[in-house]
Amino acid sequence: MARKRKGRDISGWLVVDKPAGMTSTSVVNKVRWAFNAKKAGHAGTLDPDATGVLAVALGEATKTVPYITDALKAYTFTVRLGQATNTDDAEGEVIAQSDLRPEDDEIKAALGQFVGDIMQVPPKFSAVKIDGQRAYKLARDGEDVELAARPLWVEELLMTDREDVDHVTLEMTCGKGGYVRSIARDLGQALGCHGHVRELRRIWSGPFDATDGLTIEQIDEMAKQPELDQYLRPIEEGLADLPEVKATPEGATRLRNGNAGMVIASDVDYGEECWASLDGQPVAVGTFKAGELHPSRVFVLPQE
Repeated sequence: MARKRKGRDISGWLVVDKPAGMTSTSVVNKVRWAFNAKKAGHAGTLDPDATGVLAVALGEATKTVPYITDALKAYTFTVRLGQATNTDDAEGEVIAQSDLRPEDDEIKAALGQFVGDIMQVPPKFSAVKIDGQRAYKLARDGEDVELAARPLWVEELLMTDREDVDHVTLEMTCGKGGYVRSIARDLGQALGCHGHVRELRRIWSGPFDATDGLTIEQIDEMAKQPELDQYLRPIEEGLADLPEVKATPEGATRLRNGNAGMVIASDVDYGEECWASLDGQPVAVGTFKAGELHPSRVFVLPQE
């Protein structure tokens, strides 16, 4: 018999403004503890030294995590020119240097090659798996890590500031799986001067914005208090990129049992993925076919 997980049956999203020096997993554990929640997860890892939006899903909201992971995200980051490191950020060892410093116009001209559909090689110190092992573990053990290039959609990459001759600040909007450290490394190579990330902040992720995020200090202050619950955002915010259809009462009952159920849809095409609601509550995510939703994920909420 499976052990029953302890904690509250609470569901929703919490936007956290992650501080530097804390892992994404540590943030999730902190949020789970603060809410005394049974289940929690996050949508999109941030490096320990990165700050900004970490969207944490509680309970049934964890079923919508893939839709936030797949959504567009925006980052602002500072590149240190003239130095390459083995980790592609400021925490690593400097492995190459250059006295060359490109002009602003040269930097702006080089950014174009990193916009659109590009192929990107993840950093050697990353969580990408190689034969079942994390690349960063192999790299720390001194192994020569070779990672294959992966496709990435970059919607926008802009130069927003030039602090001094050694530093340039960029803002990037991209799709799933983007490594800012790789952009800094490859930009430095393209400019012939090397480069690595000095600072990195995720300013928004899908529907979630850093300006709405709670700090770890705020979470600690309100931990296990009723006032913390008011910052929990609805499950359906994780479904913002999917069209909504309305389930009939009978259809909702069928959907909750894992069967196709009748829904009312207006601007949804046959075979399109969407989500169904009843009385403002999410019921299921699935595929729309001939007036019915065929569920792939079903939400089981306490009030049901």
